[in-house]
Amino acid sequence: MIVRDTPLSVLADLGAVELRPGLRRWTAFHPSWREEVGSVAVAADEALVLVDPLATGLDRDGDGGTCFWRALDRAVERHGRPVVVLLTVFWHRRSACEIVDRYEGQLWAAAGTEISCEITHPFSPGDRLPGGVVALATARGDEVLYWLPRAKALAAGDVLLGGKGKPLRLCPQSWLPKGVDRRALARSLQPAAGLPVELVLVSHGAPILESGAAVLAAALADAQ
Repeated sequence: MIVRDTPLSVLADLGAVELRPGLRRWTAFHPSWREEVGSVAVAADEALVLVDPLATGLDRDGDGGTCFWRALDRAVERHGRPVVVLLTVFWHRRSACEIVDRYEGQLWAAAGTEISCEITHPFSPGDRLPGGVVALATARGDEVLYWLPRAKALAAGDVLLGGKGKPLRLCPQSWLPKGVDRRALARSLQPAAGLPVELVLVSHGAPILESGAAVLAAALADAQ
């Protein structure tokens, strides 16, 4: 269950946009990707949940990101719940280790995920995740989607992308493991398309802010 947005309102100074009460999305420049990528924050009853979080870089005063940590400190203090970081895929380690270390938080990722710090809670799709979040399997075996039922939002890492002529598209074939094509990926995402999705919060590109299920269904159909 999502609670009132007061804890996350302090993230507005970082450009974190309120999409639903208790749900915000922000972007930060990724030095390897060399463009802005998206991260998600959810103020849930049991935890402050961060999906694929990346600390913002220099703020307007050029202080090396101090503004980000100051704002997140305030959000954590106001919410008064444990900090939980969810990774969609190991590539999206981003600032996860630093956040978990700073707040003595939990790091959740699909079983088998290996990054430079400990995954405190490896899980399988179908396991209960903090904040009522549901992990959905994909044909890209090391990646999951996250369904946020109260917000009717789907959070995606790399399997779904925004932009390039269409509001939503599947990742390129070159991103998929050997033996998996885009049609197989589309089939694996069909359960997500059957949910009452309103928002699709992609990491790369612009998010879908309305009619998410229809937009997702169209993207899957294009890959068939």
